[in-house]
Amino acid sequence: MNLFNFLNDQLFKMLWLNDLMGRMVQNVFGLDITSRVGASLQFFLFDTVKIFILLSVLIFLISYIQSYFPPERTKKILSRFNGVTASILAALLGTVTPFCSCSSIPLFIGFTGSGLPLAVTFSFLISSPLVDLASVILLASIFNWRIAFAYVVVGLILAVVGGTIIGKAHLEDQVASFVYGTRSVDLPEAELTAKDRMAFGVEQVKDIVKKVWPYILIGVGIGAAIHNWIPESVITAVLGQDKWYSVLVAAFVGVPMYADIFGTLPIAEALVAKGVGLGTVLAFMMSVTALSLPSLIMLQKVVKPKLLALFFTVVVVGIILIGYLFNFFTPFFM
Repeated sequence: MNLFNFLNDQLFKMLWLNDLMGRMVQNVFGLDITSRVGASLQFFLFDTVKIFILLSVLIFLISYIQSYFPPERTKKILSRFNGVTASILAALLGTVTPFCSCSSIPLFIGFTGSGLPLAVTFSFLISSPLVDLASVILLASIFNWRIAFAYVVVGLILAVVGGTIIGKAHLEDQVASFVYGTRSVDLPEAELTAKDRMAFGVEQVKDIVKKVWPYILIGVGIGAAIHNWIPESVITAVLGQDKWYSVLVAAFVGVPMYADIFGTLPIAEALVAKGVGLGTVLAFMMSVTALSLPSLIMLQKVVKPKLLALFFTVVVVGIILIGYLFNFFTPFFM
């Protein structure tokens, strides 16, 4: 256990990097790390570098795995199953696609157009931006492994249950007609070498980092401000664990924003440190990643209002329930 704790602290939490950034703030910038400015700069430098290191390594590994599951193969796999089993498989496959909510919609269109049931395609659409393998490591690096695994489990449950409910509504007529005309040609799957897969992983790292770096910097900046400049009393007055409405506020505040889990984690870290409930913070993270306003605008071009409203309602209710559940069991996770 001591070896595990050491590896966890140094490899995932990167405490050595925090110490290094602290010395840099003191020696290079001449700031006291116990002051607000010094502590904010240390927080910003540490979280930014840590997230980019972990993100690059994890996206490369995930992309290498993902190279074995191109869209054509994924559709073939999913088409072999039906019912809840297919929804579970779709949610699990969503975890190896490191996409934001907007990037998941083209795959959703392709899967739906190929004839996969709505229960399956919506399970994928919910899971893909909400849960990915990188989120496990990043959550563990900031919080702990129990929170990381619990987040993944409840995220998958939300994807499967949400997709199943949407499928049971039989709203196929609420999908835009052009989607069903989007038929992909089944091409022979290319035989990729290990070198090809590594090149694909490197390209994915470049592409994803290029897309998310502004949100990471903004998220870390907000986290640093919350952590060192906003009084705890102000935050807990609105989002404190004793406020029954805190989860509701967090869930709906997150919707207009556009980011992914990498940009929201520094904010979550700072909020928890200020006394905000774990469930409240996770509800905020989930609403930002799964229900961002840009993704909803894109989705309304693909599905009609009735189906869009059902999707939004199911996901919001699920996120709120998860938030209250985590708040109730916070002592166990912390």
